[in-house]
Amino acid sequence: MAHPKRKISKTRGRKRRTHYKAEVPTIATCPTTGQPHLMHRAHWFEGKLYYRGRVVMEKESAEN
Repeated sequence: MAHPKRKISKTRGRKRRTHYKAEVPTIATCPTTGQPHLMHRAHWFEGKLYYRGRVVMEKESAEN
């Protein structure tokens, strides 16, 4: 008798293997500012956006 190659669809299997099960998010410390932030995420500190210890963007002031 013929059997299906995969009993579970690719999407179903991949959903099961996702990392949503992680209990506590990993927190890192910025080497420049020393502020705690989520890993692989940019964070604001004193009007500047930092990512990997570098200034990525500065907040615009309302001087208009």
